[in-house]
Amino acid sequence: MESWLFLGTILVIAVIAKNKALMIGVAAVMVLKLIPMLQPWLLKLGSSGINWGVTIISAAIMVPIATGEIGVKELLNMFKSPVGLIAVACGVLVAVLSAKGVGLLSQSPEVTVALVFGTIMGVALFKGVAAGPVIASGMTYVILTLFNLLPGK
Repeated sequence: MESWLFLGTILVIAVIAKNKALMIGVAAVMVLKLIPMLQPWLLKLGSSGINWGVTIISAAIMVPIATGEIGVKELLNMFKSPVGLIAVACGVLVAVLSAKGVGLLSQSPEVTVALVFGTIMGVALFKGVAAGPVIASGMTYVILTLFNLLPGK
């Protein structure tokens, strides 16, 4: 019963915050939990869902390359600018930190509770996005802002 109250509370927060991604995510988990024959899918989502999400995000990031909007010329030009170099560094930093984070979670699974709560707060209350690769662009934005290097300025 406690899990239903917790999920229901998160759903209410998502509705109040008008966060569609969180609403859909919580509703999907509640449906999977509600229907007994879908329990294996709930467990599969728990064990593989992050990887599925990263795969979908990775595919979405590749679309501008596939459509020709971004080519080798644009890539090479990015390596010639402070913006590009900072973005590459942030991508490397996020990948390294993520690897360290996975290690931490395997050693201290209780940290997951705090991470889940923090993610829910960030998504629901601060209009954040629960996505790993997007963190790199957010970090890049912060650093570029600090050094007044935002593109288009």
